[in-house]
Amino acid sequence: MNFSDKPLTSVPPIIAIDGPAGAGKSSVAIRLAAFLGLPYLDTGAMYRAVGLMAHRQGWRPPLDPATDGPKISRLAEGRLRLVPEAERMRVWVDHVEVTDEIRSPECSAMASAVSALSEVRRALVPEQRRMGLLNGGVMEGRDIGSVVFPDAALKVFLTASPRTRAERRYRELTARGLDVSLEEVLKDQSERDLRDSSRADSPLQVASGAVVVDTSGMELDEVVERLAALFLDVKRPADSASAIHEGEK
Repeated sequence: MNFSDKPLTSVPPIIAIDGPAGAGKSSVAIRLAAFLGLPYLDTGAMYRAVGLMAHRQGWRPPLDPATDGPKISRLAEGRLRLVPEAERMRVWVDHVEVTDEIRSPECSAMASAVSALSEVRRALVPEQRRMGLLNGGVMEGRDIGSVVFPDAALKVFLTASPRTRAERRYRELTARGLDVSLEEVLKDQSERDLRDSSRADSPLQVASGAVVVDTSGMELDEVVERLAALFLDVKRPADSASAIHEGEK
């Protein structure tokens, strides 16, 4: 993976957004990052890319941690390139861009399966941390506040009712021309929720100190405004302390 060699002389602000599929994490994180002038960091894209490589080589869920984990964890070595942009994370595998391809239902299923493998998580989490430490940003995933950045300036757990989440995902998939039914999406989502919350390594959970925001019935702008206000609330005391420290010099 290629990241800047910029020295990590300070820790930029990190906003960690976790939650189940369909809670609105990506849409909220993209809009919030743009509003606050911070990079948008999609860690899920990393697992999707590894899932795509595994799928291409014939792996299918369920995966065996003992036999599949070590082999799949090595797939990403020197083959991934990620570039954060204002509204998405662009991803290349072997110098071929797969930014759109990793959003398929097959990649979603594989992403959930490979993310449950301890070896894969151990390979990707250090890169996620480095990516965040370079310039800060709004980082979304399943374990950002609990594992990747437990000391993030703001930790948020976005959720919504299962039906609401499935309807959002259904609209997203059909808008991309995919032939799926709402019932199929709801079933896949239920299975993914179970995998994500019951995996032994870094299960989906509300991180200590995280603010839980239920987005059911909320418009996107409402959620973004809520999170921006939360971030500014936690940022003001830090800014005040910094100003006092500067004045004492």
